Amino acid sequence: MDGEPLHKMLAGLDGDGVTYALRLGASTLPLNERIGGPFTIRFTGARTCMACGKRVKKFYGQGLCFPCLKNAPEASECIVRPELCRAHLGEGRDPAWEEAHHNTEHFVYLSQTGGIKVGVTRSTQVPVRWIDQGAVLAVLIARTPYRQLAGAIEVDLKRTLADKTDWRRMLQQVLPDPAALLAGRDAAVRGVAPDLQQWMLPAEAPRTLNYPLPGSLPKVTSVSFDKLPEVSGKLHGIKGQYLLWADGRVLNVRNHSGYHVEVE
Repeated sequence: MDGEPLHKMLAGLDGDGVTYALRLGASTLPLNERIGGPFTIRFTGARTCMACGKRVKKFYGQGLCFPCLKNAPEASECIVRPELCRAHLGEGRDPAWEEAHHNTEHFVYLSQTGGIKVGVTRSTQVPVRWIDQGAVLAVLIARTPYRQLAGAIEVDLKRTLADKTDWRRMLQQVLPDPAALLAGRDAAVRGVAPDLQQWMLPAEAPRTLNYPLPGSLPKVTSVSFDKLPEVSGKLHGIKGQYLLWADGRVLNVRNHSGYHVEVE
């Protein structure tokens, strides 16, 4: 048996509470109910490219074979830098994929992870994008008809706002600060370039997200299946795309997309 390919965790909201499920091939495994109990995840040695579905010996990028890293739309530069997206012009690595995923409504948002950061997401990915980043609070600040425009707003706001958060800081207990988030939103709406003002949302309500994470760990250590093929112990909690064990080991599930695993 070589296990099933791991995907990023499925996540949703039940009220303000975040719920998780592990996706293994075509099956799903609810995770919230397993917190506090023993949990083992084991890498079998097999890998599958998440774009083309081929078995591979090595990944290049996040769950991708080398040809897909170079050619697949999921690995195009505008995934990380939306301001470079050309979907609205009918261009891209795969114009049909770009039309479906990027030439569609996008939001710019502010979120509180450790500090306050700005980000971009497709409208259908709210609130999943916030959950994946471990945000405890988020608010929409702009709505645009396509990705590139949202990216242009993000670039303008990055003059004064961060767009990244250290994962160790994110995994600690963070108290929501609505006043700071809304102050950031108000400053962003006032300060964005005049030609982008028409897309701003000055009055959206913030959303709170509560994770199944009973308490912070004193010290966390990131583990990788390439160096540690099995992680076993008491499952302490989940936040973002991280599984946290009680001994401080944490596994970024998204970073291990395509690795074949078995779970006990």
